[in-house]
Amino acid sequence: MADQDLPPQTLAGKTTIVTGSARGLGAEMAFDLAIRGAQVRIAKRADLGSLPKVVVVYTSVSSTEKAEKLVEDINALPNASAAISVRANLGEVSAPRDIIDATIGAFGKDIHILVNNAAVQITRPLSEISHKDYDDVYNVNVRGVILMTQATLKHMPPKSRIINISSVGGRSGFPSLSLYTSSKAALEGLTRSWAAELGSNGTTVNAVAPGPVQSEMLDSIPKEIVQMQKESTPVEKRVGMPYEVSNVVSWLASEESAWISGQTLNVSGGWTMY
Repeated sequence: MADQDLPPQTLAGKTTIVTGSARGLGAEMAFDLAIRGAQVRIAKRADLGSLPKVVVVYTSVSSTEKAEKLVEDINALPNASAAISVRANLGEVSAPRDIIDATIGAFGKDIHILVNNAAVQITRPLSEISHKDYDDVYNVNVRGVILMTQATLKHMPPKSRIINISSVGGRSGFPSLSLYTSSKAALEGLTRSWAAELGSNGTTVNAVAPGPVQSEMLDSIPKEIVQMQKESTPVEKRVGMPYEVSNVVSWLASEESAWISGQTLNVSGGWTMY
């Protein structure tokens, strides 16, 4: 990618954490945020003050190689973006502190953008849901988001951005997905309440609810549900592409979205409309 191919640098100097970003939609978000940072010559790379700084958070050992490749790709951008990766399981209460410590150690005390993307999805009918299933989903999708946001909030200056990644499932009923969809409904409730709490200094809190997007997680959704959604999607009867979601996330992270807060932006090709 050459300098002239970069989009407008709307996120100059912003330190950003994207959880669950080693692969799929999360990786697309992290990269898209990075390419919108300040254009700084490679020779000035050591001066981190004006660089876009991205923290890639992932959980599984199997994702290490992908996380390292994403960091490498971000660090090679012509705007001299800076990135690090942090392996942490957001199902554990200690994870947010580990992520924050690594971020501050690399990029300084201010964190401007938090994208809560990490999520667990389990397909299980109601009659078979176990205590462990509940813990596995809710400890990441709800408790993990609360603890991660609490830890980050202490380091967020005025006019910061919190973006929670929900799903069209948060307001739709799908068989055997009740744990996942209810966790996303909870996330949207948190979004509205936090927007009401945090807006006095210009900080905004919003959610993005993608429809089915071409990704690894899509493979875990029952195929009949995906096919039904495609057939019911007004725009081209298809699933979305990761960049079609990441563009919206990057816009919400910018100053251009300063008058929007407490909203859930549905990014689904019109599959749901609200």
